[in-house]
Amino acid sequence: MNKFLVLVVEDDAPVRNLITTTLKTHDYRYLTAEDGENAILQATSHNPDVILLDLGLPDMDGVEVIKKIRSWSNTPIIVISARSEDTDKIDALDAGADDYLTKPFSVEELLARLRVTQRHFALMRQEKENDTVFENGDLKIDYAAGCAFLAGTELHLTPIEYKLLCLLSRNIGRVLTHTYITQQVWGSSWENDVASLRVFMATLRKKLESGADAKQYIQTHIGVGYRMLRVE
Repeated sequence: MNKFLVLVVEDDAPVRNLITTTLKTHDYRYLTAEDGENAILQATSHNPDVILLDLGLPDMDGVEVIKKIRSWSNTPIIVISARSEDTDKIDALDAGADDYLTKPFSVEELLARLRVTQRHFALMRQEKENDTVFENGDLKIDYAAGCAFLAGTELHLTPIEYKLLCLLSRNIGRVLTHTYITQQVWGSSWENDVASLRVFMATLRKKLESGADAKQYIQTHIGVGYRMLRVE
């Protein structure tokens, strides 16, 4: 039996049954909740490893559930919602969601997102044991020394580029919105901050991903933000 415990928060019975049947078939342990209040209670009582959360709950909006859980827990939250507008995704991600899956979805994609979360979970535990050095593919960041290397060669980064790289690396696998990044890096989120972010991100990617055989480290989510990918 998979030791990973999943909390499924979904008020639509057919969708909930589809998700739980998929989890059971692949040996995940799971709990269910049909509304926000019960979801918060289950999260508090059982401390699940990941939460699959619908936004359209009968008693409160799923974004509020995210905010309440984030006030005391860093449990990964994957939103599964029929809301497909960028604004809905941004609201959920800004509130603290780690990923966003739009209905209708395939069970294969859901399982893939869960596997990514499991890897992220394992890496976080590993990094807590040695949180001064980060490694991802050919990328190495020595947080204590304040420098980064690619295939053994030191990267010449501006202070902003280095802050962006550290922020993405410490949240590997998680989509970070423009608002979240600019708040963390500049302390504000004006329109010109977002424009500056795009420029700095473009120069950072050139330094990380130049060359014909270069691997992709940073994924752009158009209209939403950026995510650092795990590179083998």
